[in-house]
Amino acid sequence: MTVAGRAAHAGLEPHKGVNTTTELAHQVLALSALADPAAGTTVTPTVASSGTIRNTVPDTARLMVDVRVATAAEQDRVDRAVRGLPPVLDGASLTFSGGPDRPPLPTSASAGLFELARAHYAELGFGPLRGVAVGGASDGNLTAGVGTPTLDGLGAVGGGAHADDEHVVVAELPRRAALVARLVAALLRGSPAAPGRVAP
Repeated sequence: MTVAGRAAHAGLEPHKGVNTTTELAHQVLALSALADPAAGTTVTPTVASSGTIRNTVPDTARLMVDVRVATAAEQDRVDRAVRGLPPVLDGASLTFSGGPDRPPLPTSASAGLFELARAHYAELGFGPLRGVAVGGASDGNLTAGVGTPTLDGLGAVGGGAHADDEHVVVAELPRRAALVARLVAALLRGSPAAPGRVAP
């Protein structure tokens, strides 16, 4: 989102300006309100900038927004809503660039492969394998979007993604590698992606 306003001296006549920092604050709140946690939709304002110097009412602001959705319908809803946001301040204007860059990865795209992974995980003696749906975005979204069965999240086990405490659980690496090796071998043999039908 790019916000256009009007510059003015911040001390002498701020009332003659259209403050894009203030407009940006309104838009951040409006964007955040588009989230729907129950539907798995997150709308997160991330990178923001406005103004160039302390004593000038800023006339330009920019905002980047990260959106994650579970369905194409939600993706369309959020995209339309974002592009339909009106400016709040008289004299401000909004323009938008970007938009959806990959489709959601529905659980159905992973179901068969996940059952295959669950069967092999149990056969390896690792216990039950738990599946989760998260607001991630990877090349898996692109392969699933064209109809290719896709199982995402086979990388290292860890936590704290993109935070100061991001980490990998080293002790889990051998189990994850063993699972991936079994999956690849089964798929190369042409085993169907269903439990109970996979050759050990």
